[in-house]
Amino acid sequence: MRLPILGLALLIVIGLTVLHFSKNVVQAPEPPRNESKQELPAPTTDSKEFDKNQHSLTELGSLWIIVNKTRPIPLDYAPSNLATPKVTLNPRKTADENQLEQGAAKALEELFASAETAGHKLMLASGYRSAKLQATYYNSYVSRDGQAAADRYSAKPGTSEHQTGLSLDISRIDRSCYLEVCFDETAEGKWLADNVHKHGFILRYPEGKESVTGYQYEPWHFRFVGKELAQELFTTNKTVEEFFEL
Repeated sequence: MRLPILGLALLIVIGLTVLHFSKNVVQAPEPPRNESKQELPAPTTDSKEFDKNQHSLTELGSLWIIVNKTRPIPLDYAPSNLATPKVTLNPRKTADENQLEQGAAKALEELFASAETAGHKLMLASGYRSAKLQATYYNSYVSRDGQAAADRYSAKPGTSEHQTGLSLDISRIDRSCYLEVCFDETAEGKWLADNVHKHGFILRYPEGKESVTGYQYEPWHFRFVGKELAQELFTTNKTVEEFFEL
């Protein structure tokens, strides 16, 4: 059956209208992609954990050997590489006692040169000390002050770091406050406290640490450990016993 012409025309018009609108419907845009977005890197840190195993704490001749009242070394031990530093030496000491382990001797030369640039004149008061000589010193202190007092400032033979050649005493050339606590009040003593770590040394027996080190405060007594460990101990304000948890 044929549709009336008018009805057919109406259907054609409706169809064309629908087609027109379907072509012009506005689609909702997709969210724009962030092409520049990148995955963030994992957080990093500039510091790294200090390697405490670089040197032995017990081996004879080791840079980090730790000698104290509970960690003795053989009485017959002597460093094989002792050298006399080219600095002002103590004329009252023997040639042996004006020596240090070779690395420590070189570092001391650099330390004293830096001190002189800053206007300070220093002297090596005491360096390497054999167990035999240490016994002479210790026994004389015991006779003079009694053993309890002597044990606070002097080591028994075999327990002195001086025997390693890595430990030393420093004083002013004029011997003012020579091996006395008042040395820390001098310009030289203050400069040393602030600068020895730059050359690989530490103040071995700091103030307030007697219960840890076993010895009273000695602002003149230093120990060579190398620049890396010296900086770490200076920054953390720890003794070697505290740092290595001995």
